[in-house]
Amino acid sequence: MITETRNIQQSSMMLFHTDGKCLKPHLRTLRLLGFTLLLTYFCRGQSQLIGSPIIATLGNDIILPCQLEPVEDATDLTLEWTRSDLDPRFVHVWRSGKELVSKKHKSFEGRTSLFLDELMFGNISLKLSKVKLADRGTYRCFIPALDKQSFVQLDVGAVSSPVISLAGTDKGGVVLQCESKGWYPEPEVLWLDGEGNLLSAGPPETVRGPDDLYTVSSRVTVEKRHSNSFTCRVQQKNINQTRETAILILDDFFEVQSSSSSTITGLAVSLSVFVILFILLLLFSVWKWRQKKTNTKISHRDENDEEENRTNDPEETEAFTGEKVKKIKFEQQRREEAERENQTLKEELETKKKEVCL
Repeated sequence: MITETRNIQQSSMMLFHTDGKCLKPHLRTLRLLGFTLLLTYFCRGQSQLIGSPIIATLGNDIILPCQLEPVEDATDLTLEWTRSDLDPRFVHVWRSGKELVSKKHKSFEGRTSLFLDELMFGNISLKLSKVKLADRGTYRCFIPALDKQSFVQLDVGAVSSPVISLAGTDKGGVVLQCESKGWYPEPEVLWLDGEGNLLSAGPPETVRGPDDLYTVSSRVTVEKRHSNSFTCRVQQKNINQTRETAILILDDFFEVQSSSSSTITGLAVSLSVFVILFILLLLFSVWKWRQKKTNTKISHRDENDEEENRTNDPEETEAFTGEKVKKIKFEQQRREEAERENQTLKEELETKKKEVCL
């Protein structure tokens, strides 16, 4: 085909030069003639396959387009949908009016089908159900009898709507957090105000899960504005997908947060002062306890020194011993007197009992 195309172009150029004259007014006519000859060659009764690249969303159904032009009945033809990176490479095979399931790759079992009612019109598009990330790749639509083929590039993306939550306050402003799970490929996160202006936010956090899907989150601190409407937008340009969520914050909320911030600051200062006083009181108590303990030790040491001095002086030792003996004797006398008094009381009680009995 390529060779014949060049020959046709050369023939048209030869027509231009052999005349030996400048045929600029007729140049456009000659080009149209050449183009018409090309179309005549390519379209003279031969079927051509037309395909186009598509993007699928994870979990959805998708159609891989393939159409015979000009229209030709493909009901009795052998049709093959394949992917060269698979083993076996067959995604869907149609032969003798039925599908050959035995040749199909296991990952596509129960997920592919043709439009049987439209085969007579040359529509051999393939419906792929419940798209997976592993379905990404280049698919070949092939008709062996006509030696015609077409390729369809399938890209798979996953999206989800972001969720906005209040994460706290910061210097009178409100901290908003946006999180969106289940994206593929990795998306980007943007914050916008009510007028559509970009807001300055910290770097987003991105986590890739075991299922190859991405979770992204981002925080931004906003202050009171004219509209107080803020939007979190998550987008993936490669698959041309965008999801966004807006939140409206009332003016009263900013005022409450501001007063709460002042109250919290006051409480924090009071708490700091209390903690400092408590620490000082604790240190003072420890100091007093150590002082008391030190004085007690000194007192015991003085008593021990006096006792040692007495023990070392014979006269003082003898005097101390004499006093001790006197104390012992005095205590013995008191005990004896107490016993005698007890005996006398017992005798008196016995006498009174006898008198009562008489």
